[in-house]
Amino acid sequence: MRGSRVEELPEDFWIPIPLDTNNITALSPYLVPQDHLGSKALFYSMSAFMFVLFVAGTAINVLTIACTVQYKKLRSHLNYILVNMAVANLIVSSCGSFTCFYCFGFRYMALGPLGCKIEGFTATIGGMVSLWSLAVIAFERWLVICKPLGNFAFKSEHALFFCALTWFFALCAAIPPLVGWSRYIPEGLQCSCGPDWYTTGSKYNTETFVMFLFCFCFSVPFTCIVFCYSQLLFTLKLAAKAQAESASTQKAEREVTRMVIVMVLGFLVCYMPYASFAIWIVNNRGQTFDLRLATIPSCFSKASTVYNPVIYVLLNKQFRSCMKKMLGMSGGDEEESTTTQSVTEVSKVGPS
Repeated sequence: MRGSRVEELPEDFWIPIPLDTNNITALSPYLVPQDHLGSKALFYSMSAFMFVLFVAGTAINVLTIACTVQYKKLRSHLNYILVNMAVANLIVSSCGSFTCFYCFGFRYMALGPLGCKIEGFTATIGGMVSLWSLAVIAFERWLVICKPLGNFAFKSEHALFFCALTWFFALCAAIPPLVGWSRYIPEGLQCSCGPDWYTTGSKYNTETFVMFLFCFCFSVPFTCIVFCYSQLLFTLKLAAKAQAESASTQKAEREVTRMVIVMVLGFLVCYMPYASFAIWIVNNRGQTFDLRLATIPSCFSKASTVYNPVIYVLLNKQFRSCMKKMLGMSGGDEEESTTTQSVTEVSKVGPS
């Protein structure tokens, strides 16, 4: 499709149609299946994929929250941030992923314009809270291990403040499309909704909103993550070099390095497709693109409700130990003792 056709379409939706199609209204993503965009097998495969994300994302994030409620020892300042991310992921999986599962099954946005706005808003606010939570986790690790503020102690009240800040930043990104700065419309295969990346020269000022999201909601947290984790790695490598004879210190340094790489890659996998796609659209107005590819960013972001908890929660030995206890599995006590030893080793690696 070409961007030059966008302004010919009705105000309440944008339809990616072939240039030789005349009956625009008949292809409304709110009214009829969008079979001109892909095969039924493609739509049903996407529906199945979204169902898996809904079930897995809901289960793992509910379990994270339930563990924190049941086990008092999990209520540390870092775990507050992990639970904050779990709540955001739960919103995305229970609202965003389930809505997409339902609509892909019908092959169009069967919930109508209001449902589109609700799905777009909940997916955006949940995704933004999760994104900023990743930045807060990196910032907290930098403060605790690198100690740039000396003996400053990152306490629970600080964690709660930063959790509230993530929701404030998320609202700054999710509310504007509801009040006229951009808008929520069907995207990709027209079975999920997100901010309008496509419309040019309209009253919605979509170009400025895209640049706002890219700069404030991607570049700033990504810069924070890269800076904090690079400083963390630098500090740990110096300490490991000074304690070259200590096998435990060397092991801790390798484990932290491996985790940092996984965390940064996880962030990029989750949010780079959306950021890259939005910037490409802004800088290539009128260019032809395959709408099936435009669905990929939404899939990656919604999949983060599963792989982010795996990275930040299930790889946390203390959380994993408590989850095993809650599910009646063995090995909890052994992992808890291992956790204490691991925490002690990492604290020794950090500067005094």
